[in-house]
Amino acid sequence: MSRKPSQKTPPSETRYPQPTGRGWPGPGGGQVGYLDAPTMWRATTVQACGLWPFAAGSGSPMTGVPLGQHLFTGATVCGDPLSWFTRARYISNPSLFMLGMPGLGKSTLINRMLIGLAATGTVPLVLGDLKPDYADTVRALGGQVIAIGRGVGGINVLDPGAMGAAADRIGGEAGQSLRAEAHGRVLNMVAALVTIVRGRPMDDHEQSVLSTALHLLRERTGGKPAVLPELLALLAEGPDRLRAVTLDRGDTERYRDAVDPLHRSLMGLLDGPLGSTFASETSTRIDPGAPAVCIDISRIGEADTQLTAAAMLAAWSDGLGTVAASHALADAGLMPRRWYFTVLDELWRPLRSATGIVDRIDALTRLNRSLGLGDAKITHTLKDAEALGSDADRAKARGFVERAGMVVCAGLPRSEMEELGKIVGLSEREVDLVSSWSSPPGWATAGEHEEPPGRGRFLIKVGGRPGIPIRVAITKTERELHNTNTRWIKTPDEAAGRDK
Repeated sequence: MSRKPSQKTPPSETRYPQPTGRGWPGPGGGQVGYLDAPTMWRATTVQACGLWPFAAGSGSPMTGVPLGQHLFTGATVCGDPLSWFTRARYISNPSLFMLGMPGLGKSTLINRMLIGLAATGTVPLVLGDLKPDYADTVRALGGQVIAIGRGVGGINVLDPGAMGAAADRIGGEAGQSLRAEAHGRVLNMVAALVTIVRGRPMDDHEQSVLSTALHLLRERTGGKPAVLPELLALLAEGPDRLRAVTLDRGDTERYRDAVDPLHRSLMGLLDGPLGSTFASETSTRIDPGAPAVCIDISRIGEADTQLTAAAMLAAWSDGLGTVAASHALADAGLMPRRWYFTVLDELWRPLRSATGIVDRIDALTRLNRSLGLGDAKITHTLKDAEALGSDADRAKARGFVERAGMVVCAGLPRSEMEELGKIVGLSEREVDLVSSWSSPPGWATAGEHEEPPGRGRFLIKVGGRPGIPIRVAITKTERELHNTNTRWIKTPDEAAGRDK
């Protein structure tokens, strides 16, 4: 039996260890198990032409404010409601609705949008900052911060504000039209405050009496804004023109029966739960030329729901009146056209405060395109809408999500994501991804800077398109401007256990 001679490897074919992308294999070879990702740069073909073809394209949107990096590809993701509506044409409605558990960075992302949009000439309007989350950012942008609350500042709801000044400046038929619109805005604002105090809407004849009284006041003051005590004095006086609206037919008792309920409600605005916040002249008017505006109502207590609702309504009425005045002046060629971006954070608080706010926000979301206005609404979960008092209000609140051009999700429980998926169409993978962001850090972590796994992570949904998961890394400046945990930060003396 013959044996096959053994074959030896020629010296020239001796195999030596080969280095891999992670180093030399084997004991003592220095191989590493993890490599830091290389630094990524994005540039145009003009700037990086020498690197071609070592470039990779990506499908992430690049129009709008730089928000962060794509969670999987690392590509830069840009976007905001105004840019995606006006320039990119990705959405048909310049609005954003954001949901997420507390502490995951929702207002931080909106702050970044405010900063980016302000750099393009858009005017951010935070009409009712409840914490406050945006006041420092507005100050840093050179904007105007107005404080509202008992003993801090007030709003004269009878003052037409910027609309009245614009009507006088425009003059003619256009000015008269704007003045009539300002009258209607004042009338609706007083009616809304009466509704908050009463807990029910005004009667139709009371609105007629109120409208006539406002016309009489404007004539008597010569265009100077009146205040609520003057309105009460006029009702008590009962001039003939006002009596004619009540059909008193010369009978004082019939007149008093018609106006006394309204009189009592207006007195409640001055001495009741709203205090003196709306009893005198506006402490600080909105500056129409300001690059940003924040109305800070954070000094109103959380339990003071009636005053919160009234301050929110007054702030929105004053702010949107300023927007209308700006557009009227632009139409008349008296000032350049400006776009606005409004923010309504902690949406659940105003929604529960009064029924009228649901209708006001509902009207805004339907008309913001014609107002030259983008908006962002922020709340925690869809269940916030379920706590409203009537089926009609709950349906309106759910419509905010349905009509939003962009829906942004931070970490949410799986049950909430499944409910949201019925409205915006989420895939199973998207539900799993966002649900994982709502988990807390592991028990073994002990570092003081350890963050929840979902902080700074968001999923952007537009229509039926696949969601865009992003990771937001804030800068040092942004961190200093926006820290919602300031009450939990100890001073050096407090940390050392020393009294100041």
